[in-house]
Amino acid sequence: MMDKLIENFSTVFERILIDEIAEVGTLMTIKEGEKIIEIGQYIKGMPLLLSGAIKILREDEDGDELLLYYLERGETCSMTMACCLGATQSEIRAIAETDVELIMIPIRKMEEWTAKYKTWRNFIFDSYHNRLNELLATVDSIAFKNMDERLIAFLKEKSRIANTNYIVNTHQEIAYDLHSSRVVISRLLKKLEHLGKIKLHRNQIELLDL
Repeated sequence: MMDKLIENFSTVFERILIDEIAEVGTLMTIKEGEKIIEIGQYIKGMPLLLSGAIKILREDEDGDELLLYYLERGETCSMTMACCLGATQSEIRAIAETDVELIMIPIRKMEEWTAKYKTWRNFIFDSYHNRLNELLATVDSIAFKNMDERLIAFLKEKSRIANTNYIVNTHQEIAYDLHSSRVVISRLLKKLEHLGKIKLHRNQIELLDL
């Protein structure tokens, strides 16, 4: 665990804090597609990502999901922190986008380190700032962009995170993430294929010229 902490956070935290994280943190490995946090769950720790990516989703009254943002290596989730500190139930769902390795930090240490370490405090504030900007980008996308623009942005982001031009998702899964219908997503994907932007395979989309 120590080697991975140093690799990911040596430029963020001082060594004494890294030592404390290694002492109290719990190393976890989560497979792609597994739920990490569920809506309504009381959160007992805050995740620090060592590798992989996690997608953060919101759910409406009908049970339909909306992708809010991704967490990547070296990051944490501000919504998780807020729930931890407020001892409230989670309002988001976190699912491993890829295989994930993370360290779970106990709640009791979060406030202690905020007072004790300036680097931890800065990390928390930066995380809140970054997640807020991502949420605003999601809101702007919904409010000001049409669905084909949102779909293209979604495919590009998925490709970047997975570091591949092949997106392994069904049309229905993409519809869930974009809070749309499968029929709409399928129609737009066919349009992109006709334009030579993508190539559709069974449960897989190949990005050609997005």
